[in-house]
Amino acid sequence: MVRVTVWNEFRHEREDEAAREQYPDGIHEAIAGFLEERGFDTRTATLDEPEHGLTEEVLDETDVLTWWGHIAHDEVEDEIVDRVQERVLEGMGLLVLHSGHYSKIFKRLMGTSCSLKWREDEERERLWVVEPSHPIAAGIDEYIELPDSEMYGERFDIPAPDTLVFTSWFEGGEVFRSGCCFHRGAGKVFYFRPGHETYPIYRQPVIQQVLANAVEWAAPTGGPDPEFGNREPLEPLD
Repeated sequence: MVRVTVWNEFRHEREDEAAREQYPDGIHEAIAGFLEERGFDTRTATLDEPEHGLTEEVLDETDVLTWWGHIAHDEVEDEIVDRVQERVLEGMGLLVLHSGHYSKIFKRLMGTSCSLKWREDEERERLWVVEPSHPIAAGIDEYIELPDSEMYGERFDIPAPDTLVFTSWFEGGEVFRSGCCFHRGAGKVFYFRPGHETYPIYRQPVIQQVLANAVEWAAPTGGPDPEFGNREPLEPLD
């Protein structure tokens, strides 16, 4: 069973009435709930817990970490970012959601500013599946229609994804790379754009399916551990 830790700042839902109305128990509980229903072993962690809930023990018992953050990126301790980065490089999967593009861990792994255009105006969004054979797109129609979204627009300052699974079009005319896959060390990273705190994005079954697929894709596969450094030859040398 894949072990998932769902991390969330858990600030908007306590401080903003509109966010609390959508996610009274927090975005993390909503995500953990539907992932658990799909058979994953889930736990949650939040910013204000000791070590942000991401102790070495927790991360050692995590196959895939999901990350939602927005207004408190700078409050995440660098020591914890180092810890998460190390686990990703060792093979832990990481799903970075919505405004988590500005998180310390995503910027660290991308090596860029991860900046973009944005506008909050309840726009229609259409996510086109541009790589239909990818496992994250399994069971998804040709596109996903979201009636109310926050717009994110290009240029998205990230390295070229290893695979682009979704591209978004917005009612105002912008487009955005909304489903991006990366490999970092032995780990896999998926950035997924939808998920604004005041819209019921994570209540939609199709979005839940995407995230469940992404967890399966990002989970470690149990391949061999690479060895580094000086070593003796496998065959005799003349």
